[in-house]
Formats: sequence, structure tokens, C-alpha cells
Amino acid sequence: MHWLRQLLGSTRSGSATAQWRQDWSAAAAALDAAAAGALRERLAQLVSAPDDDLEIEREMLDGLEQLLRFAADAAAHGLPAVATGHRVVGADRCHFSAPVSMPDDPAQPSGRLLLTNTRAVFVGGSRGITLPWHAVAQPVQNDRDLILVRIDGAALHRFRCNSYEDVLTASFVARRLAGGRRV
Repeated sequence: MHWLRQLLGSTRSGSATAQWRQDWSAAAAALDAAAAGALRERLAQLVSAPDDDLEIEREMLDGLEQLLRFAADAAAHGLPAVATGHRVVGADRCHFSAPVSMPDDPAQPSGRLLLTNTRAVFVGGSRGITLPWHAVAQPVQNDRDLILVRIDGAALHRFRCNSYEDVLTASFVARRLAGGRRV
């Protein structure tokens, strides 16, 4: 439940790395390229900090920079169409596909998350999950997790991505496709 406490605002405080992560989250939410540049400079200064292994923060920053490029391209040309051979996509247009796991499921299945123009689909494990966008509240990104909550509150689905680039892109696409609805 650490991820839920973090999502609700309880984070370790006082360290420069914690502040960097908060600023990174704000830059990712705002798609702020200037903040990304400042974060890169601050990260270079943190490298000399004792006992700070910043590999994850470097991955976070790389993911943010990829997101900024993706968002700019989507603004200019629309969401990209991703070729996929999955039959579950059918006639839908797929805009995102990446390997994920579902850490809250007792079996913790691994599979693939597909975000199409009409729905989010998880293919993997013993059962698939399909969530139409009209039933999804505002998608939430937390660390490497994309969280989709049904508008009626009946279910919460947490998909763990393998990289920050994947989760940031998935979150961006999901927000765009869900239409900004809120619970």
C-alpha cells in the first residue's frame, strides 16, 4: 500500500531527491520542457550527494523527455496508430502497446496493455480485462503504475509498466482517450 500512500500525498520529505521527484511529477503533469531542463541540471548536482543512487531518477528524466517529444508529436499529428497483431483489438485503432503486470491481482499476471480508441485492454494471465473509455475516470500515473478507476467506483485496475517512458506515455494516451472525466 506504499503506492497508495504516495498517491495520496504522503512521501518522505526533507531530502533533495524527494524534492526532485516532486518537481519531476509536476513537470510530467504539466508537460513542462523548461522544467525538464532544470531537472537535468539538478540531477547532475545530486550525483555528488553521498549515498544517493540516482539510476531511477535518470530513467524518470529520460521518460519525461520522451514524453515531451511524444506529446509534441501527438499535438502536431494526433495520437499515433500502433500496429498490433492482437485479435482483441479487432477494428479498433491501437494507440499504445506495452508489456505490463498487475501487482494487485493475487496471481500477479504479466501481459500486454493495449490502449485503443475505444477501450483499454489487458491481455495476459488467466483472464483479460477490457475497460471502455466512457467507463474510466481520470487515469492516474504513480511511479511505474497506471491506475484506471471505473467511474462507478466498482473497480480499480493497476498496471505496472517496465519503464517510466511506458507509464508516462500510457498515462498521456489514457488521459487523452478517457476525455478528462473525473470521479
